[in-house]
Amino acid sequence: MKANRTENRAAGSFRAVAGPCILLAWLLWPCGGVLAQGSQPAETSREQPSAQTALPAALAEGETIPALFLSDIHFDPFWDPAKVPQLAASPASEWKAILAAPPSADRAQRFAALQQTCHTRGEDTSYPLLESSMQAVRDHAAGASFATVSGDLIAHAFDCKYSAVFPHSSPQDYRAFVEKTISYVLQELGGALPGVPVYVALGNNDSDCGDYRLDAHSEFLSVIGGEVTGAAYPSSERMSSVKGFSEGGYYSVNLPAPVHNARLLVLNDLFMSSKYATCSGKADATAAAEQLAWLERQLASARANKEKVWVMGHIPPGIDVHATVAKMRDLCGGARPEMFLSSEKLADELVEFSDVVELAIFAHTHMDEVRILRAEEGVRRTAPAKSIAVKMVPSISPIDGNAPSFTVARVDRSSAALVDYRVFVASNQTGVDATWREEYDYGQTYHEDEFSTASVSRLIAGFQADPGAKTETSRDYIRNFMAGNASSLLELVWPQYVCGLSNHSAEGFKSCVSPAAR
Repeated sequence: MKANRTENRAAGSFRAVAGPCILLAWLLWPCGGVLAQGSQPAETSREQPSAQTALPAALAEGETIPALFLSDIHFDPFWDPAKVPQLAASPASEWKAILAAPPSADRAQRFAALQQTCHTRGEDTSYPLLESSMQAVRDHAAGASFATVSGDLIAHAFDCKYSAVFPHSSPQDYRAFVEKTISYVLQELGGALPGVPVYVALGNNDSDCGDYRLDAHSEFLSVIGGEVTGAAYPSSERMSSVKGFSEGGYYSVNLPAPVHNARLLVLNDLFMSSKYATCSGKADATAAAEQLAWLERQLASARANKEKVWVMGHIPPGIDVHATVAKMRDLCGGARPEMFLSSEKLADELVEFSDVVELAIFAHTHMDEVRILRAEEGVRRTAPAKSIAVKMVPSISPIDGNAPSFTVARVDRSSAALVDYRVFVASNQTGVDATWREEYDYGQTYHEDEFSTASVSRLIAGFQADPGAKTETSRDYIRNFMAGNASSLLELVWPQYVCGLSNHSAEGFKSCVSPAAR
């Protein structure tokens, strides 16, 4: 199998090694120093609450429930290469015993050689780190009513590492190993959250034929669908979820009681990525079109039934600001920014149903971020459009220099609103003897009584009014952006980055960055 050598960075991550490129691009981007006027997100009229704001009434016991947000686990079963043949020959149910055995004597040397062969930029989640993460989930997310996993369960360069260990394997052998790896991660999640529904989206790495490659209506999706929709799902919903997953890796499920009249739509937006190809390497827009049509039907049904909807995917809609800056895109000269997805259709469809969509959850950048999807000029609407708050979930994988982290949320049981969340981080990147602590609380840090379109819009408006990143709020966001690593790199591209928080279209972003681009 041909090794994929192109996935050498997480899209959108501001890594320390990229610092010189970011700084050079910052200096050479002529329209980057000032935000365009008139690009404020909607719903910004209320002044920022004072630091003395009391805890919201919805946090009273019994009115909210806890939920766990995880993403970008990127488990690496190749961490101890000598054990991989035994893993390949065993069912996933026996993996824990194999992985828990003492490391091989030459583990570090063999793993380093494998990393060098596959040109990886850092280490993903080892077995010790996965174990530490799952114990932290038991400690800090006990009682969670449900959990979401926003994609990328398996490691970067997975196909390259497999080919290096098994140079004469077949595609069927590779698929079986990917399936068992995903199954093992799901078993670990189930063990940490017994009886709790765990809703999983696929990421660009979660494929049986390579990064950003996948076939719709495949046997791989059928097998993984059976694993994802496990025993924690109500039997009445499991069949339809398996069917949807088998077709394209997306599905609809009701959020569990005591949340009322709300559903979760899980997307497989790999098909919408600008890098997507089928397993044979061909471009194909069919799967994306089918999924968008399915999404529209689901949202229309929710509107008719007066349901609230959460939408979860892996790759966010909007601008890849890191790639745009690093590639020195001349927006003032008419160049397009780099986009995460191949079109703006997903964002436009979600905004079209902003009266229904309560929350959107994405990940992929490995960073702790917030965004707003809002109506932009030139897009026809069938109903008045509002805005949608987006929570970007940071990663367990420490590959970008961040500390492993996860998010524990509080959800209003009546409205399905995200009231607050806390981010927990590990004390080291290996998981060995790691302790996990709370890094920050959204409500306390930003003095907001819930994570809503209004509060996130106010937050972003404050960033836009602070192009030098001098205010306490801006400094807090920059400090928390890379979990456990108070890197100041984001300051170098702060105005451009802020433009990407509330402008999901290429033209909207260009107009924000450069008044002349209008």
